[in-house]
Amino acid sequence: MAVWAIGDIQGCYRSLRALLEKIAFDATQDKLWIAGDLVNRGEGSLETLEYLYSIKENVEIVLGNHDITLIAAYYGIKKSNPTIDPILESPEAQKLIDWLRVQKLLHVDYQLGYCMAHAGISPEFDLGMAMRYAKRVEEKLQSEHAAVWLEQMLKQGNNRFNRKASLIDIDRYIVSAFTRMRFCYGDHRLDFDQKGPPTEELREQELKPWFECDYRKDIHLRIIMGHWSALGFYEDEHVLALDTGCVWGGKLTAARIDSDEVEIVSVECCKAEQDEAEQPGVVKVEE
Repeated sequence: MAVWAIGDIQGCYRSLRALLEKIAFDATQDKLWIAGDLVNRGEGSLETLEYLYSIKENVEIVLGNHDITLIAAYYGIKKSNPTIDPILESPEAQKLIDWLRVQKLLHVDYQLGYCMAHAGISPEFDLGMAMRYAKRVEEKLQSEHAAVWLEQMLKQGNNRFNRKASLIDIDRYIVSAFTRMRFCYGDHRLDFDQKGPPTEELREQELKPWFECDYRKDIHLRIIMGHWSALGFYEDEHVLALDTGCVWGGKLTAARIDSDEVEIVSVECCKAEQDEAEQPGVVKVEE
């Protein structure tokens, strides 16, 4: 059995199948970890969900901001767009959305020594806090009041953790941190505006990648993340970043994580998927 983690698919179904063929993925015995943003922009968002649902017993998924936006569009909270319309119009829409709603914000595997969250884990959280807070919002997304709660989450983000804040503001921080963060300030604020790579100019503005923040709590598991195509593939002893910008003409990347030495395998973006992502009228979802 092999365990492979894959970065942001974003509807690039052809690239996903090409990558699975390249790694000789066997759905009867291998496992996939998907680092969020399964859908949007690529032409195969529906096919991507249908395929992953078909092998759901062998897949661990964490939700990304695009996946949450899809759920919100299903509830009529957010506008749809041409790349997710086929999902919402599918006769299987409710089944697929209900399946997404029960996915995690954080996946933890002590045996493998990895955990996974779409954007990462807030510098404010140790692993126990991260697990507890992720579970808290997962339960709300799975509840019968999910639509009402989700509408509150999408009104605005919350960039600073405060245990004494309102329950809604704490939830907003949790969702934003797990699905949208990239940079942090030295005063413990997260930044949700910068989307480019880390630069010296940004560091001079006291903006660092969240995993370099001086106040970051120690987490003894390596964190698999996506979300940051401008960062691209990145690894150190703490982080394994796998968003290599497939939908933007980059690559789709997988990392084998069940062996002593991580094996990295990538495929080039299928050009048709890039062309679809760049078509006028494809609405940009908040990053």
